[in-house]
Order: sequence, then C-alpha cells, then structure tokens
Amino acid sequence: MTTPLLIGNVGPMGIVLIAVVVLVLFGRGKVSSLMGEVGKGISSFKKGVSEGKEELEQAAADEAVDVTPVKNKDEA
Repeated sequence: MTTPLLIGNVGPMGIVLIAVVVLVLFGRGKVSSLMGEVGKGISSFKKGVSEGKEELEQAAADEAVDVTPVKNKDEA
C-alpha cells in the first residue's frame, strides 16, 4: 500500500519549514509582492462573479414573459 503524496502528511511544522525555505529562496520582497498580486486576483475574481450574477439576474428580469391566459388578463 502506497502512502498518499506529501499533502496528507504535512503538519504545522512542515508548513513553517516550507514557508522558511520559500522566504530564503525568493526573499521577503518577492514573496510579499506575489501575495499582493494574489490578493488583487482574488478580489478581482469576486468582483467579476458578482457582476456576472447581476447580469444574469438582469437578463432574466428582461426576458420575463407574461404567461397569463388571454381570457383572464382582464380579471387580473
């Protein structure tokens, strides 16, 4: 039986070790600018999702069709 890849076995100390290695390899400035770009990407994604949702709701409202039968329209 093979063990899963490293993902299942990484504990808190493993995450700290990975973070230290990344900082040593790339430097603090590069990592912080990368995280800033990730944050901007996430906020842009959320903005796009909300705009798309609004467009879909507006399109659904614009395409609403009156399905009241003709003989009952006067009663409504």
